[in-house]
Amino acid sequence: MNRAQRLAQDAAEAAEVRAYQTDPDVVALRIERVRRQVDWMCWSGIVLGLAFTMTNVQAFASAGTRPGSLPWLAAWVLDPTVSLVLLAILRAEQVTARYQVRTGVWVRRAKWFTLAATYVLNTWTSFAAGEAAAIVLHSVPPLVVFVAVEAITDLRDKLTDAVLVAAERRPVQQEPGGRRVLFADYLAIARESWTPDVEITPAWVRRATGCSRGLSPRLARALRSEVGHD
Repeated sequence: MNRAQRLAQDAAEAAEVRAYQTDPDVVALRIERVRRQVDWMCWSGIVLGLAFTMTNVQAFASAGTRPGSLPWLAAWVLDPTVSLVLLAILRAEQVTARYQVRTGVWVRRAKWFTLAATYVLNTWTSFAAGEAAAIVLHSVPPLVVFVAVEAITDLRDKLTDAVLVAAERRPVQQEPGGRRVLFADYLAIARESWTPDVEITPAWVRRATGCSRGLSPRLARALRSEVGHD
């Protein structure tokens, strides 16, 4: 085997490896692993931050009560009440963001209200006393939670975008002549076949383009977005 043949063999092997590395399924698997790591780290920080605020809220709510008394014990319930509502909203957004489904305005209001309540309950005593060091100490954990709950939703959304972009940039089918049919090719065929009296559904897209069942929902969404159909 001469040098040119060896180079040709190396190029073929490199092309095969790259084809697998850029395959949408492989990319999706890698992004899913990253998504799990991001979720675990963000959730750990959020839970630890809320756990730190619990003692501050209890001290604020139980001020003037006798330790061990019923009002003192009831003060421990205040922070978990707010935190559990916030965690429930974040858990739901974790699922909706994965499929890029937008939540309503009341969901966002409830999230920001619980975050604001956590911050006020943590810092009210420090602001009243005018203690700058205590204000900073009790402000950092709630503010970290503030930022994390917004960032984690956006990160999930962008990770889903990364999977879709990878799928759109890779060939999805081989024609008999050897040419790869791209997502854009299928979309162009569907666009040419569509008429205003046709309801754009995955089933119709499959009939019009001959694409796979897995690809047809994304093609239907893309075409509906282009033509302004709900």
